[in-house]
Amino acid sequence: MEIRPALPDDLDQITEIYNEAVSSSLVTFDIIARDRETQLKWFESHRGIYTANVATDNQVILGFGSLSPYRDRAAYRTTVEDSIYVRSTSRRSGVGRGIMESLIDSAHAAGFHAMIARMYAGNEPSIELHRSLGFEQVGIEKEVGRKFGKWLDVVVMELLVA
Repeated sequence: MEIRPALPDDLDQITEIYNEAVSSSLVTFDIIARDRETQLKWFESHRGIYTANVATDNQVILGFGSLSPYRDRAAYRTTVEDSIYVRSTSRRSGVGRGIMESLIDSAHAAGFHAMIARMYAGNEPSIELHRSLGFEQVGIEKEVGRKFGKWLDVVVMELLVA
C-alpha cells in the first residue's frame, strides 16, 4: 500500500468510494451522490495545506482522506477537520490508519495546532481509530443529523498536533 497526495486521475475512484458511503452508510451525512463536477470542486479545495491523500495498491484507490478548514472565521485558521473514507472491501486492513497517520503528519507539517474529527456516534471503528491515534472525545452533538429515517448523534474528537 502506498499513501500519496490525490491526483486528478484519482477522482473517478474517489467519487466511487464516496458515493458508496452516501448510499449505504452513515459515515457521511450527505444524502445525494456527487457528480464529477462536484468532486472536481472538492479536489481543487484540497490542495496545499488542506491536503487530500489516497491509499493505493496497484492503481486501485483503497481509501482517501482530507483536511478541511474547521470554520471560516479567522481565529479558527490553525484548526482543521479530517475526513476519511475507505473502500468497503478494504476496511479493517490498516488503510484507514495509514491515511489518518498521513493526515496527522500533514497537519503538523503545515503548522496546524488542532485537528477535529466529527463522526456518527455509532461509527465505533472510526471512533476507535481516532482514539488509538491520540484523539480525545470532547463532545457529543445530539440528533444533529437525519438520514435513513433516523436521528443521528455526532461524536466530536480532537487532537492537538502542535
